[in-house]
Amino acid sequence: MSIAAGAVARIEAAAGPQGLILRGAFHCDADDEVPPLADGRESRTLVLLGNHGGGLWAQFQAAAEARDGRPDPLNRWSERVIGALAREAGGQALFPFGGPPYLPFLRWAQRAEAVAPSPLGMLIHPDYGLWHAYRGAVALPEALELPARDERPRPCESCAERPCLTACPVGAFTAAGYEVTACAEHVAAPAGIDCLSRGCQARRACPVGRSYRYTDAQMRFHMEAFISARRP
Repeated sequence: MSIAAGAVARIEAAAGPQGLILRGAFHCDADDEVPPLADGRESRTLVLLGNHGGGLWAQFQAAAEARDGRPDPLNRWSERVIGALAREAGGQALFPFGGPPYLPFLRWAQRAEAVAPSPLGMLIHPDYGLWHAYRGAVALPEALELPARDERPRPCESCAERPCLTACPVGAFTAAGYEVTACAEHVAAPAGIDCLSRGCQARRACPVGRSYRYTDAQMRFHMEAFISARRP
């Protein structure tokens, strides 16, 4: 069932043609660290927007940001599209990029819907697996009526083999955490062409949500951005 009601319904209707979906919503508490609106009003409802699978890829690829050769095209596309949605709804757009400091989107996501950290560190969804993302949020000054939060167990709890932890060719995922340097160096090297072209092998090994897997073109875009951000 859609979480949409009132202003949230209008955001959902406007987001759909852009390839964006609602990723849950919640009423803001002081501990959530949701900034006030630009006019000083308190943020009382936060609506998260994002994608699953290849939902937004075609819309983004057709946009000017994808073709203008300037840095951070997907972030700039998100700012334009979600910024317009927020203004239309009478709220303010917030984004998971642009820091430091960064807004606590991972914590907000866990407040909004049934996602939890996976062994890889990425949030896993019961349906979408690891093939989803949060592109932004809309903070609203009204405490909108919202349905109960989707409560489902983390799929990893019933996954005995956990193939994600053994699939990485350089063992970047360990009990101590994610070895980002080892990962980035591998992806940037000739030996990492499979990860670069088709996406992280550990992520692809997860059995949850495989029908939502990103296309190779979409995955290469993200992997190139990943290694580009780590170049001197």
